[in-house]
Amino acid sequence: MPRDPSPTRSLPSGRSAMRTMSCLVLGLLATAGSSSRPLRAAESPGVSIAVGKDRIDFLIGGEVVTRYHINPAVARPYFWPLNGPRGASLTRAWPMEKGQPGGSTDHAHHRSAWFSHGDVIPEGLALRVKSKRAEGVDFWLEDTGHGRVVCTEVGEPKLAADHGRILTRNEWRTADGMKVLDEARTIHLHDLGTETRLLVLDIDLLASVAPITFGDTDEGSMGVRINDLIRSVRDKGPGRIENAEGKVGEKGCWGYPSAWCDFSGPIAGQTVGLAILADPANPSPSCWQVRGYGLMAANPFGRDRSGYPAMKGRTDRVKLPKGEHLRLRYGLLLHPGNAKEGKVAEHFRQFVDRKD
Repeated sequence: MPRDPSPTRSLPSGRSAMRTMSCLVLGLLATAGSSSRPLRAAESPGVSIAVGKDRIDFLIGGEVVTRYHINPAVARPYFWPLNGPRGASLTRAWPMEKGQPGGSTDHAHHRSAWFSHGDVIPEGLALRVKSKRAEGVDFWLEDTGHGRVVCTEVGEPKLAADHGRILTRNEWRTADGMKVLDEARTIHLHDLGTETRLLVLDIDLLASVAPITFGDTDEGSMGVRINDLIRSVRDKGPGRIENAEGKVGEKGCWGYPSAWCDFSGPIAGQTVGLAILADPANPSPSCWQVRGYGLMAANPFGRDRSGYPAMKGRTDRVKLPKGEHLRLRYGLLLHPGNAKEGKVAEHFRQFVDRKD
């Protein structure tokens, strides 16, 4: 996949400098969201992207589809909210908002939607601070010694009527600030009509500092935490988990490779869904870390130690020699209905064929 040629603007290093970053002036004022600070947006009919202090808003028709949070005070960039048909919020609001009565408050690192991995091993580098659960650096959990994915640059939005994209750059750092990995992450928003939206992440990981081994763990990688309203605890609903092979429920989908996995259910009187799409061109297929309580993640790095049934006996690991790139591509499909009604299989084929 070609790297996005969009120009970027470096974000000042250091927490205080990051917090004082001025908004990029790119056109029309965007007033979406609850923050009192206005954003400046690059606008086209349909899709617009607004870049502001510590966040990037993705909009369709002036309404926020998602907000990408890049404040360096958090462990990693994340998307929240993720708004589907008629504004239905498809992911859990906690811990970004106060927990609701009856709502879940487990796994505080499950911040709506994100990309990271639980064990990134920089070969030959001495780690002064480590997490107890990782051989290398843990970018998944937020326990003592966890790493941070820090956004350092944001490019200028590139827009068409039904598509917008923006290039960001990240540094993957240890708990004490040592860089172990560089990343270029291009985020696309496609308006597919019929209340269906597609976010695409083009991820380019560069072993700029040392050879990298991606550890064998189930803690990864392209993840979402679904809205509590459509959980499927013990596969009894009200939510429904389904994969590309037509298998349903946690029991049928957890730990098996598939092109996509979908979580759907009723929110505010309508059935809506969120699917993660894994590009078959990715160097390693993804097994699915999907749980009825609401976690759904595509993991291309888990092997035997992950416990995945499909990976039993596999001891190979994904390795990235110094100076080389690992390119991954994932989609987040926000759709009406369940997987069949939302035409997830059809949208997946279109996702694979897209060149923009």
